[in-house]
Amino acid sequence: MGKLPRPVPWLAAGENFPPLEEAWSHHDPAPGLLAAGATLDVPTLIEAYSRGIFPWFSLGQPPLWWSPDPRMVLQTRHFKLHHSLRKTLTRFRDQPSCEIRFDSTFERVIQACASKPRAGQPGTWIVPDMVQAYTSLHRAGYAHSVETWVDGELAGGLYCVNLGCMVFGESMFAHQTDTSKIALAALVAFCLAHEIGMIDCQQNTRHLASLGAGEISRQEFVSHLDRNVGKTPPLWEFKPVYWNQLLTTGMTDLP
Repeated sequence: MGKLPRPVPWLAAGENFPPLEEAWSHHDPAPGLLAAGATLDVPTLIEAYSRGIFPWFSLGQPPLWWSPDPRMVLQTRHFKLHHSLRKTLTRFRDQPSCEIRFDSTFERVIQACASKPRAGQPGTWIVPDMVQAYTSLHRAGYAHSVETWVDGELAGGLYCVNLGCMVFGESMFAHQTDTSKIALAALVAFCLAHEIGMIDCQQNTRHLASLGAGEISRQEFVSHLDRNVGKTPPLWEFKPVYWNQLLTTGMTDLP
């Protein structure tokens, strides 16, 4: 028989998270799992994100807290602007009926993300408790929506968490082709304009890798957090001029 993994600590409300090194490793049943319990209130979420921890659980489960090693991140200067997406963004930018908005309808965005099950999964991890928690985080000024609007309709978008000069991506949705990619590109353009070098992606997916995301060690990720979460956060508004750097620089332009 194999060695049993360490028991997962159960946290009471307000109790400190254990050291990240105590998270389950790749030898354990759920690599990256650090703790269970606690609450999803704003102070707990801020403490978790500032330390490189995030909640992820399914309906019927208690809050589960994760800190995987390695960590999937998108370094904004490494964003892969494929030729087809560049054309799409140029058309989008030049059409008066198309625009990017920040935070105009956060609750619609997170509900749209919650209604989109992940591939191969019967439901969503954005359970009602998570919707409520991140809506509270948004009202406190730490969670934001990036919205793709076409002809006056919300066509796609994403939501994320921002602490200082660090952005943590959460989930995307699209009602029309490429509208979630447009929202992600807008977030990258915004980050570049404000010298934000990294967007946390949490989990490794083929889609994110195709856009330039890659894995770094947890130690490197936490070091980046320590240098950036205490900085002054940017003003969350999108200006069309932010497209310029993304569309005119020499970032990877693939077929």
